[in-house]
Order: sequence, then C-alpha cells, then structure tokens
Amino acid sequence: MSDTTAIPEPPGLPLIGHVAELDRELPIRSFASLADKYGEIYRLRLPGRSIVICSSHRLIDELCDENRFIKIPKGALHEIRNGVHDGLFTARLEEPNWGIAHRVLMPAFGPMSIRGMFDEMHDIATQLAMKWARYGPEHPIEVADDFTRLALDTLALCSMGYRFNSYYTSELHPFIEAMGDFLTESGNRPNRTMPSWFYRNEDAKYSKDIESLRKTADDVLQERKRNPSDRKDLLSAMLRGVDTKTGEHMSDTSITDNLITFLIAGHETTSGLLSFAFYEMLKHPEAYRKAQQEVDTVIGKGPITVDHMSKLPYIAAIMRETLRIDAPISLYSVTPKEDTLLAGKYPVYKDEPMSLFLKKMHVDPAVYGDDAQEFKPERMLDEPFNKLPKNAWKPFGNGLRACIGRPFAWQEATLAIAMLLQNFNFVLDDPGYSLSIKQTLTIKPKGFRMRATLRDGLTASQLENRLAGKEVPVEPLNGLTLKDSAKTTDGDGGKPITVLYGSNSGTCESLAQRVASDASRHGFKVSKLDHLDTANGNLPKGHPVIIVTASYEGQPPDNAAHFVSWIENMKNKTELDGVHYTVFGVGHHDWAQTFHRIPNLVDGKLSEAGATRVADIGLTDVGAGDAFADFETWEDDVLWPALKKRYGASDDGSDAAQAVGLKVSVTSPRTSTLRQDVMDGLVVGTHTLTAEGEPVKKHVEIALPSDETYRAGDYLAVLPINPKPIVERAMRRFHLPWDAHITIGSEGMTSLPTNESLPAHSVFGAYVELSQPATKRNINALIEAAKDADEKGALKELANESYEEVLAKRISVLDLLENSISSSPLWNPSHVTLTFSILEAPSKSGQGVHLGVASSYLASLASGDKLHIAVRPSHAAFHLPQDVENTPVICVAAGTGLAPFRGFIQERAAMIAAGRKLAPALLFFGCRRAGRDDLYAEELAEWEQAGAVTVKRAFSRTPDAKYKYVQDALHGEEEEVLGLWRDGAKLFICGSRAVGEGVKSVIMEIVKKEALREGKDVTDEKAAKWWEGLRNTRYATDVFD
Repeated sequence: MSDTTAIPEPPGLPLIGHVAELDRELPIRSFASLADKYGEIYRLRLPGRSIVICSSHRLIDELCDENRFIKIPKGALHEIRNGVHDGLFTARLEEPNWGIAHRVLMPAFGPMSIRGMFDEMHDIATQLAMKWARYGPEHPIEVADDFTRLALDTLALCSMGYRFNSYYTSELHPFIEAMGDFLTESGNRPNRTMPSWFYRNEDAKYSKDIESLRKTADDVLQERKRNPSDRKDLLSAMLRGVDTKTGEHMSDTSITDNLITFLIAGHETTSGLLSFAFYEMLKHPEAYRKAQQEVDTVIGKGPITVDHMSKLPYIAAIMRETLRIDAPISLYSVTPKEDTLLAGKYPVYKDEPMSLFLKKMHVDPAVYGDDAQEFKPERMLDEPFNKLPKNAWKPFGNGLRACIGRPFAWQEATLAIAMLLQNFNFVLDDPGYSLSIKQTLTIKPKGFRMRATLRDGLTASQLENRLAGKEVPVEPLNGLTLKDSAKTTDGDGGKPITVLYGSNSGTCESLAQRVASDASRHGFKVSKLDHLDTANGNLPKGHPVIIVTASYEGQPPDNAAHFVSWIENMKNKTELDGVHYTVFGVGHHDWAQTFHRIPNLVDGKLSEAGATRVADIGLTDVGAGDAFADFETWEDDVLWPALKKRYGASDDGSDAAQAVGLKVSVTSPRTSTLRQDVMDGLVVGTHTLTAEGEPVKKHVEIALPSDETYRAGDYLAVLPINPKPIVERAMRRFHLPWDAHITIGSEGMTSLPTNESLPAHSVFGAYVELSQPATKRNINALIEAAKDADEKGALKELANESYEEVLAKRISVLDLLENSISSSPLWNPSHVTLTFSILEAPSKSGQGVHLGVASSYLASLASGDKLHIAVRPSHAAFHLPQDVENTPVICVAAGTGLAPFRGFIQERAAMIAAGRKLAPALLFFGCRRAGRDDLYAEELAEWEQAGAVTVKRAFSRTPDAKYKYVQDALHGEEEEVLGLWRDGAKLFICGSRAVGEGVKSVIMEIVKKEALREGKDVTDEKAAKWWEGLRNTRYATDVFD
C-alpha cells in the first residue's frame, strides 16, 4: 500500500502512550489543540486502546456513511451502560431492546405529540422567568445551573408527569445529584490507570448513585401502572406501545432504562444549548437585538402559543449557529465495519474507534469560510442552512442513531429563548467574562453569570399575569418598586441622578465613579451607577442621566454594545421623551477616522429619539495625556452649573476637592484584597532581549489560571502596581511605617476599598494613582489644607497662571493595560509570554525619573511572583487565517510590535513540525542594529530554517543596511509581496502609528504602480478608499504610540 499516508500522532511515552497529552479536566481543549497542530486527522494511543480523531468536513462526511462505519458505545458511553443498559443512547445496534424502543417511541416524538407537550413546557419556563423576575436586576444568575433545572423539570414533567420542582428548593432533588455524580464518574472511569481496588470508594458511590437513579424511575413507573392516566406522554407511549416489527411491548427494565436515558441525554444538551446561546447573544449585540426584535414583532406582548414556535426563523438561526460553534456534544465515535482507507489514503482498522470531532469540523473553512470561528446567525437562516453540504452540521448525531428527541429539544429551547427575550433584558454580570468550558458528558459554559431586568417597566406580579395570559394590572402608585425608589431620594440626600459608563480598560469607569463621588457635594444623590448595557431599552426618565463612554476603533466598549445597538436602531422619534442626559466622551487621536465616534453617536441618537440634552457634550483625548484634567474642567465648568440651573440643586458650600468624606485609620491586622475583574497568574521566568546600552526590551513567561485559554494574537491585560520608589515616597510623606495597615471609611461612593483593613503599601500601590499630574481640583484641596500663607499663594498660582506647567508633566493612568501576547497555545496552552519595552525617562517635574507604570511593573517581576491578569481577545481579524494551508501571511512589525507575530510564527512552526504543509509567510521586522536589539533572532532563524517564515529585516541605526525602515523593506521586496497578495495573502501590521502610516503609503504606491502596468489610472483617493475597504478582511492592524 505504497500510496497510503500514515496517520500522524504525537510523540508517546512507554506504557501510557499519549495520556500525558490530555487535560483530564478539559480533554476537549487538548483534542482541539492537537487538531490545530496535526491537522484534519491524528491518532492517540491510550492504555489498552487507540482512537483516531477526525476534524475536517471531508473526513467526517465519510464517517457518516453507515454502510462503512457504525456507532458502538465506547468510553464514557460504555460506562453509562452500567446505569441504563441498552437504552436508546447507549445500546448497540444489534441489541433487540434498542429496535423495540426506537420503533415504539418514534410516534411519541412526532410533530403532533410534541405540540401537545407545549403547555407543560410553558409551565416550567414560566417558573424560571418568575424566579429571575423576583430576584431582581442586581442578582447574578448562574446560567448553566438554572437552565439545567429548566431542562430536567421540563423533561420529567413532559416524559413521565413527574415534578422535580427544582425552582422551589435550594437543594437539588437526590435524583439530580445522583445523576450528576454518575455522569462525572462515568467520564472518569475510562481513564483509570491504577488497579481496581484503588477506586473502591468511587465504585461504592457509583453503585449507590445508580441505585438512586433506578429507584426513582422505577417508583414513577410503578405509580403509573397502579394509577393509569390518560396523559399522552412518553411513559404512556412506552407502556401502551407495541413494536410494529416484533409485536412486543417494552419491558419494565427497558422503560426504566429509557426514562433515565431521556433525563441524562436531554437535560445536558438542551441546558448547554440555552447557556451557550445566551452567551453568544450577549457577546454579539446585533444578534441579540434582531432576536428580541423578532419576538416583539411576531409575538408582541401577549401570551406565547405553540403556533409561534415555527414563526421565529432568526431564533432558529441563533440556535443552529450556537450548535455549530458550541455543540454540547462535540465529539462522538464510530468504528469501521472492516479495514478501509479514509480519504483514499489514511488506513483505519476494523473496530478501531473513529471520533467525529464536531468542535473543529463545524469551523472548517472549506465549508464555512475564513470567518468560520465567528458567530454569525445569518449563515444559518433557512435558505443558506439548507444549502450546506451534506453532513456539514451534525450536533444531533447521524443517521439511524441520531437524537430521537431533537423536535422536543428544539421546541423547548425556542420557547425558553422567546419567553425570556420577550420579558427581560440581559447583561453579563461581568462584562469582561470570556468563555470558559466545563466538560462532563457534554460541555457547558463555566462561571457564566448574567443579570436580568424586566422590560416595559413590569413588576414580577405583572409578569406573572402576562405569562398566564391574563390582563396585566396597573400597579398601585404607592407600590414600592425599583423604578419608583429613585424618585423618593429628593430630601433624603439630594435629587436623583443616574451615572452610566462604557469602559473596557477602566478609564471611563473611573471618571463615572468621580461623578458619583462628587454628586452629593452638588445636591444630587446617585440612584444608579452601572455600565451602559444595563440601560438597554430602559433609560430612566425625569432626572439627569450622565453617560461617560469611550470609543475603540469606532466600536463601543464591551459593556456598552447592547445599549449602542438599541439606540442605533430606534425608529420612534419620541421614544425617549422625558429622558434628560449629557455625555462625556473619551477617545484616542491614533484612530483619526473614528475619533470619539461612539460618544458623538450616543449624544446624537439620544437627541434624535426625543431625549433632552441638559449639558453640552465633553470630549477628551487620552493620547494627549490630560484626560482627568479635561474631565474635571467639564464637570466644574459645564456639567454641575447646567444641572444646578435646570434642577435647582444646591452646593454644600464647600470648595474642597473631596466629593465625599474619607476617614482613614491605621491598624495592624493583615488582610488582602483582589480586584474582581482579574485572576492570579504566576511568573515562570524573565529575561532581557536587548544588548547593554540599547533601550531595554524584556520577555516574561506567565502561567495562566487553569480556566484561561488564548489564541495567538490575543492580549493579556495586566493590572499594574505603582513602582516601589513612588510608593515609598508616598509612605514617607505620610510618615507611615512599611507594615502599616489602613482602614478607609466613606460617607459616599468611592473606588477605594472601604471598611477593610489593608496594608498601606497595597492601597498606594494598587488603588491610588501616584504618577498622574495634579488636577486643579487636587491643588484647590491643598490650598484648603495649607496653613502657611506663602504656601497658599504658591498653590493658588499653580492652580491658575502656572497650571499649564503642571499639566505638561507626565501622566499614567492606573488601568488594566493590554499587552499583545507573544506566544502560541500550540507551544503551551497554559502559558503566555509578553514582549515589552521599559519606559524610563527623566521626570518632567525635575524630581527623579519617570517610570512607566505598566512596563516598570512588568520589569520588576521575577520567577515565582504572582500578578493580576486576564486574557482579552483581539479583533477577530487579528489572528492567523483559518485555512493556513492555502492562505499566505505577510507580517510587518517594528520593535516590540513583533510580539503577536512571534506567536503567529511559533504556531506555524508547531504545525510544520507536526507534518502540516502551510502557505508561505513573510515577516518584515524593523529594529536598530543586528545583534543589539534584533529580537528573538535565534528563534526566528530556526523557524525560518523549518519553513515557517521568511524574515526581511530593516536596521534604522546601521548606515550600510539594505533597508532602514520596514516600509523601505516592503517597497524593496515589492515583487514577492505582490505575488503573495495575488495568492490571497492576509497582511498584518503591528507597531507605532508611524509604522502603520508608512506601510499604508507603500502599499498604496504599489497598488497605483500595478494599476498603471495594467493601463489603469488610480488616484490617491481611490487607492485610499480601496485600502480602507480591505480593513479587517485582507489586512488587520494593531497600532499604538
């Protein structure tokens, strides 16, 4: 068989084979990583068995041929047979009970039978909605847990008339707990490596769980037999049904097996589908808006009926797309009926397990394009869905053994999504949450929480009537509701005010916190301080709403995207009558074309929809370094005077800068506080990349928290700490010993940790900005505190005539600072590396050295240190193309802009080492001198030798260098660049703004020259338009200053 190709496999170890390659907690992550490295097929050898993993559509299409391959329960499914024997999900095809049960139950899962279950599905969905309504908008919902209760209760009621009443008890029914433990242990048992006696405690618990499952199901069965019912549920179908082929009834044992099977298979998959669907909608505001709009159009505010279920095509598309990207059962197995060749070249053997890895097949670029990783429900609307190639979408299994309960699950999930979107608006509890996976028999989101706010001003009581199809009563005026509570604050601390922010890095959240802190001094009381998405469809009326938001490359912050989508699509020009608002916007001049786009859009759209602007918009440029001073000027000169004039609020008469009173006491107990938006990482090692005398650039390797994952090209957000010399200076100024602890008490809102004893150096290091120049308000506070007349005079001069001198000093805001990751998960999925420059320059104040907070903090770290981090995904376009075999790559970087491209090339090198053949990659890299700051030169040479990249360098400080800057190198290698471009290359640029502009100029010059060769005349304007039209499709940038 000389024309065959050996199936690739990782290097193995004696006896245990490839066990070490697999993550015991999350094996699906290991399977995905190995598929990225080895391609569409690879073999794993485990103790006593081997398994072939297939992940491309062309291979899985073959594996779906039931004439050649057959489903045989293996692994966890084989273990589940201990509890459910030959139930529908776990039976072997030749077992007679499977055929009898399948033929008896098929009519019970027909369209009319499923329609007849709608009312009971509605009953359980109503219980879920009422729970969320009664808990209120501030309650974090454990999404997967509550959807698991929904799926279990629905299945139990519809299949056998049994109520678990999961929403009425804090403790789960013993059956549910036993089932969860049984499934977990069934998944663990195939991976045992020790003698059986070692697991005797686990086995005893396993047997006890099986006994509990079977006893509950048996009790339900015997109760129904003693008291026959006219219910048309699955239990009745199994009791009364007769197999059309054999004439036999199902045995009691088979009925019990299948009752448990329905609960196991149905609850895991439907709850996973619903959990992932809400995650995807919350991460994709446009999809969320379209789904909710469809519900409002088709169903309106009235009761949901079974006839609505077939009239929601966009929700169906969302569910299909969710199952494509996040199929709860992402891998199942078949075996060849005989030795055969797969794809005409890979030899596979009779009875060897072949796994259909849907997680990767469903994002095969050959079927779904280079945006296959992106969530786009439109590709799953009826017309494009029906045109998909055969076997390209397989979340419900295949052929004769496909999921019999698909119509049941589809109706249940459609109803739940429709009911929840009809009556609630949702936001992520943590806007920075990135998907984390928990794997048992299926996969579900881990740690995913959201909050639910009732729409249309409903109360829980009104919702209960709406869901029951009754007229919704008007609440009495004296009823205490969250909506009314804000109106009662006048006279109890001030007039109500709402403060909303859109913020990724933390700057706008800090500014919003300042407004909230200052409010009481101006006669207002904050009734709400939260991110903008919490006001989606629900802006308060009758009192001022202050909005502080940023713009990121023209896009809204993560926690404002739903709000922006809402106001962008408003049709009613009077919808926001009664809303009083003002906006302060933050932007960066690097993004000239989209500078302040979101703040201006919010300001304009609110006005267009009938809202009243109560103060002029304020804007600042964080790139100019005076954002906080700009904000305070806007507050003092625009915001508060406008609000005082309109609402008649009165100042407290104090000119002190402190908006609230802070009381600080020094104590000795030691405690610690961790920021909630980050997790602990561990420094593995660091080293300097540049020669002595060159500007210092360093490399640091960090072990991620166990749940974190990343892709090459992503960012690592780091919460820095003020440099130790600056902290020490502050400690000396306040005469505090190094081991002092302080407790802060506040009379109002503050971003500082209150009512906790914390080390003083932790507060100065992590919570207080010490490098930012003093604002006028800060100086006025010093004037108030100063006792000496000369000091007062000098400070007054600084606050007025000499303030520009203060403002010219350096600024560094203590936010989450994002660094491009310079590694690939194919190198190590649980470690990242960062590549960064150290900012150290003479202080403009003349006192010492100005240290960049982020870079000096990273530079201070040593092996074993802990730090607070979070992985942040980069733009979807800033990743290697999906079709790496056929899509060339061109990367352009200078200095530490090389960071993401090191990750790209490291990933390509790992693929090549695993035997994959890739399209060419070209790297243009600019530095000063060879051998001095030529970053990662040895690594790049090795990877170039392996064929992962071709490197073209530019040396800006070497007089006889071939190229001085990367744009020169790009121009000089024009023919090679053009050749790759014609072959469909993707271009990536990372570096300073000057690098980005230089590359753009060269590319447009090449384009115009090429057009002239073809007899076309292309103007600068046309070339620029062409270039902009290719952004995030043919090229992507990560530009910084």
